[in-house]
Amino acid sequence: QVQLVESGGGLVQAGGSLRLSCVASGNIFSGTVMGWYRQAPGKQRDLVAEITSGGITNYGDSVKGRFTISRDNAKNTVYLQMNSLIPEDTGVYVCNAIEKWSWGTKNIAWGQGTQVTVSS
Repeated sequence: QVQLVESGGGLVQAGGSLRLSCVASGNIFSGTVMGWYRQAPGKQRDLVAEITSGGITNYGDSVKGRFTISRDNAKNTVYLQMNSLIPEDTGVYVCNAIEKWSWGTKNIAWGQGTQVTVSS
């Protein structure tokens, strides 16, 4: 069973930066796609960024050019560097692991989330 543990959230002023980390433990398939989602109050959970084991990335439109996702496969860790933060980035950031196959997508695990609050 895979477990995901996030860290690095906090309170930051607009224009500031934060770096989130997500450590995966358990039986992780080498081809697992790791991602970050944001859950804002009263809104649906949206994709922030995701990265394949080979380093191919995909970003939500609202964070392109400001956020960078990366991963260290040897440490089973994925990072989210968030720069030029704006109040609209506020929310709970949740780490996710999925497997993508030709027949579809299999969700592996969700983390508990870490709160990010950006003040104006």
